[in-house]
Amino acid sequence: MTVKPILALSEVSVAFGSRAIISGLDLSLAAGERIALVGPNGAGKSTVLRLMAGSLKPGTGSVRLCGDELETIGRKALARSIAVVPELAQLPFAMTVEEVVALGRLPHEPPLTGSRVSDELAIDAAIERVGAGHLRGRDARALSLGERQLVFVAVAVAQSAPILVLDEPTAHLDIRHQVDVMELLVDLNERDGTTIVAVLHDLTLAAHFFPRVVVMDGGRIVADGDPSTALGPDAIRGVFGVDPALVHLPVAVG
Repeated sequence: MTVKPILALSEVSVAFGSRAIISGLDLSLAAGERIALVGPNGAGKSTVLRLMAGSLKPGTGSVRLCGDELETIGRKALARSIAVVPELAQLPFAMTVEEVVALGRLPHEPPLTGSRVSDELAIDAAIERVGAGHLRGRDARALSLGERQLVFVAVAVAQSAPILVLDEPTAHLDIRHQVDVMELLVDLNERDGTTIVAVLHDLTLAAHFFPRVVVMDGGRIVADGDPSTALGPDAIRGVFGVDPALVHLPVAVG
């Protein structure tokens, strides 16, 4: 019996003007997978995330969520299914940590009555889940980069979506905060069954924390599999232009 993928990109192409960004890409995700997208700058990784989140329409091909075209799904319903953690963003005005995390409940709030007790409970649970309880009441703009990234992940946790996509979740973070974020993603995946897709530049993090690694180059997928296969010597040398002897990759944790 064939299991229908939770999210699937089929023959997807994207071009900005005359420049092709994605070319004939096929990528399917099963529910509960944990996948890292890696590749050099300009490979098309962030574009794939935008396609998955529905913020970008493909020029050709289709993007389907549980078999349904993303274009046919309402924005609020889509937000209940897919949570997005962008690369670290600036907040335009003062907001407490709780107010920022509350943004994750907007897809669930009734349009007229606003937040409910269940929303407040979800906000509190999300803050505690990411280990940000000590940040309550603080202006999110004044947090360190690592603290702010945990808050943005808490927004996605509060959203309670079965799919979580993240664009460079460890960018600009020190090693401790990188590991904190990665371990949180593993926990969300293994304990809650959340499907995780993350764009990463750090191949060591990708190999250690993700059982499936998708390597992109020039808008195409050039390798897809477990880290030992997808990040083999040929990929390291051909895609990243690095001597494989200089790259020591661990085995994924799960």
